[in-house]
Formats: sequence, C-alpha cells, structure tokens
Amino acid sequence: MTATRPVQRLIVLGSTGSIGVSTLEVVSHFAAMKRAPNAPLFEIVGLAAGKNVAALAQQAREFGVKNLAILDAHAASQLSDFPKVHSGPDAALKLIQDIARPGDIVVAAMVGFAGLAPTLAAIEIGCTIALANKETLVAAGALMTAAAKRAGVMLLPVDSEHSGLAQCLRAGEQKEITRVVLTASGGPFRTWSREHTFNATVEQALNHPTWKMGPKVTIDSATLMNKALEVIEAHWLFDLGADRIDAIVHPQSIVHAMIEYTDGSVIAQLSPPDMKLPIQAALCWPNRFPGVAKKLDWNTLKTLDFAPIDSERFPAIELAKHVIEHGGSAGATLNAANEIAVEAFMNHQIRFGEIAGIVKDTLHALPTHVITTLSDVEAADNNARRHARTLITHNKIHLSQPAVTRPL
Repeated sequence: MTATRPVQRLIVLGSTGSIGVSTLEVVSHFAAMKRAPNAPLFEIVGLAAGKNVAALAQQAREFGVKNLAILDAHAASQLSDFPKVHSGPDAALKLIQDIARPGDIVVAAMVGFAGLAPTLAAIEIGCTIALANKETLVAAGALMTAAAKRAGVMLLPVDSEHSGLAQCLRAGEQKEITRVVLTASGGPFRTWSREHTFNATVEQALNHPTWKMGPKVTIDSATLMNKALEVIEAHWLFDLGADRIDAIVHPQSIVHAMIEYTDGSVIAQLSPPDMKLPIQAALCWPNRFPGVAKKLDWNTLKTLDFAPIDSERFPAIELAKHVIEHGGSAGATLNAANEIAVEAFMNHQIRFGEIAGIVKDTLHALPTHVITTLSDVEAADNNARRHARTLITHNKIHLSQPAVTRPL
C-alpha cells in the first residue's frame, strides 16, 4: 500500500521574479519525486506578480492556479480566463485576504516596500512565511516579528545567507553565539578602484559575476546594499545586536554563512550559488529531502577566498549597523532612500557612487521615530522617498566626489 504524501498549500507573492520562478521549480521537483514517501506535495493556491502578465498566466495554467493578483491593473484584462483576479496596488494584499488560511506557506518574494502589507496580513492570518523580501524586516522588523510572535508563526528565511545561519544554528543555541558572519560575493566591482567604482555604468553594475537576479537586487549587490539589508534582516531574525553581525567578501559564493560559538567553534554552511536550495529548506523546514539544486563538486573546488569589505568604497554595511543601533523608523528610511537612489541610477540621473550618499544623507537628515503600526512605516517610507528625491532633483547629494566623507 502506497503512503499518502502530505499536501501543503502554497501562495507565491512575486511568482514571476527569480525567487518565484525557482520556487515553482522546487514545487515541480517535489511533484515528480517518487522515492520519498514523507516528502510534501505542494498545492499552489495563489500567485501574485507585478507586470509580467504573460508569465503569470503561463504559471497559472501549468500549476492549475485559479486565484491571481497582478499589480498592473491594465494587464488584468489579459487574465479574463481565470476565475478570480485581483489587480492594482493592493492586489497581493487582496489575494492574501481572500484565500490565505492558517497553516499555509506564503513565499514573500515581492521586491521592495510593496511586499510589507501582504506579508503582515499573511502573518496575522496564521501563515508560515518563507521570507525572500528583505525590505519586510528592514523597514518593519519590530512590527513583523511582534506579529509573528503573537500569531505563533515562523518567519523562515529564503535568503541563502540567512538560510545558512538557520541551518548552522542547529549546532548550538542562540545564547551560545559569539557572532555570525554573512558572506558577500563582492559584486562586479570587487577589484575596481574607488574612482572607477564611483563612476560605474548601469550596464556594468548589472553584470553580476555569480548570481542571476532582478535588476534592483543586482544593483543592490553591486553597492553591497543587499548585504546591508541582510545584516539588518539577521538582526531581526536571530535577535542579534550590530556588534554580533559581520560581513566579509567571499567571491566564490560557496560559503553562505558562518556562526562562531562561545567555545571558538565555527560552523559554516556551504553549497553552490543556487537559490533553489534555500527555497526548499524553507518550504520543508526542518526536514531535508532529495533536492533539485546542484551539489558541490569537491573534485573541482580548489580555493575558498575571504577578504574584508572596503568600507570607503562600500559604506552600506556601516549604514546597516547605524540602522540597527538606532532602531525605529531608521530601517524604513534606509530602505526607501535606497529604492529611490537605485531607480535614479538606473534612469541615468545619478552616478553609481552617489547611491550610498543619498541613503546616508537621508538617514542623517530625518529623525528616527518609534514604529508601532504599518501606518508609521508608510509615513517614514514616504518622508524618506520625498527627501531622497529632493536631493536628486536639486543635486544636493553629499559624497559627490569619491574623496569626500562625512560621519552620520
């Protein structure tokens, strides 16, 4: 008699992005799995996307999904064949409110501030969150972690670094941690001079040496702001102060995270740079099953290199520690200013090196407020966006030359 495999309901927010696409690959892998009777089957009950309506429709047909959300309201007419389609700025939130149930897994992979409201709604309903949206914790960490605690749900990290930390933590307890270390590939400008880095083009910044990601995340990786967001995220996920979170450059992207324990032991998580592994780890936590991600080839692995981050060329990590130490609305301010700066850079309005200057000046200019509601986060986000746009419009960006620095 064949054992019945458990079925897990799944909602994917950001399904047409790189994380969403990889999530569906993991789902397909488990559907085809024959020799793991305890492995779950995933039933995708909802998909949400931004503007790629053709890809969303294809995914929905392939996986038999009837409930959809699309940010682009004009594109919704192309989804008329599906029974339920939400559209517009609140589409993902409406999808969650309409179909989510306690115990569902919600893959939160929407990019940017837009992912906050649907993720918070899913937490309050009682869904487990597979978290790939860094901004959720960066902008509203106190709000999200408190809501998860009240609802008794887990925030499971999908980022490779935080997934690595979660796996390493199984070797000890949180109170035994001396420090955690996140690794960064160093991006495309790891070996560039400060002047050349400052004046890098959009095309050069989008040419990441290791990972294939969306444009915003790729630019964040080039500035190392992506790692800064991860430092803040680690603070909220693992309840660690800024003095216990470090980041280093590791160009091979094989070691994703390390934990140093009080006895001096260091536990590391290694795997090839493939997001399907941390996605599967979150979907199946705490269990392990044969996976679709590629495995390390120890016969070809020759070296593992590490180097400190050059804070003059890449000041983002220091900005992240400032945010952790100040708390409150500082995270929302950093995140919003960065989103505006990255958009301006991609539109050729500012130089690459001015991205960090905009974030730094915005953090310096705006006061920090206590965050208790989503409205507080939205207010901080709006203020930071307005201030960052003013800096760009009036060309008042500090650090307009590579040699100039200013403490926060």
